[in-house]
Amino acid sequence: MHGYELRKRLYTVLGAFRALSYGSLYPCLQDLLADGLIVEEHDEAVGDDARAGDRQAARAAGTRSAGTRSAGTRSAGTSAAPRSRAGRRSKKVYRLTAEGKERLQELLGEGGPATWEDDGFGVHFAFFGQTRADVRLRILEGRRSRLEERMEAIRAAFTRTRERVDRYTLELHKHGLESVEREVRWLNELIASEREAGREAGPEAGREAGREAGRELGPAGGRNHISDNEESS
Repeated sequence: MHGYELRKRLYTVLGAFRALSYGSLYPCLQDLLADGLIVEEHDEAVGDDARAGDRQAARAAGTRSAGTRSAGTRSAGTSAAPRSRAGRRSKKVYRLTAEGKERLQELLGEGGPATWEDDGFGVHFAFFGQTRADVRLRILEGRRSRLEERMEAIRAAFTRTRERVDRYTLELHKHGLESVEREVRWLNELIASEREAGREAGPEAGREAGREAGRELGPAGGRNHISDNEESS
């Protein structure tokens, strides 16, 4: 998919946790290219809606210059191209390399402390459908432990300061505590559900999750890709 659609898809998946701007998306793609985790290819032209979205993305990311916008201009004395070809754009397609697929599998297998924190938990949770059952459970339990520590810290602060702050500050403390308590209850339900599913499915479930993740990624060299647009010359 082109850059405009990619951002929409990411917002659909991660919108509740993180807003990804065009200014963050395109540098990230360039970093992945530089690290050899994706490669850049070119595909056939795309429609006007996709081009409009990518023009918006390019302006936000600062990736187009005045020279790029004027690219393709015919020199004097050269006959103009047919109207049907005017303004056509080729699709810039980013495909996962073998190293990229291997790195994704490594990330899907991580369940350490970084995945329990606010910045990492939401992203890993969005990929739980491709994550092994034992890793899912480790992340959920780790996240719960982090929040239980946070609850204790909030309660201790509430006890120490309640006589020295106004009622609005107290309400803010109370709101924070209730938010953490709600997430802990949600995590308790998810953990119970994961454990029940594990008892019913048996040890084969974890292996099948790994195989399913591999199928989602596709065969090596396959066209699992995202795409952007650029002007054709």
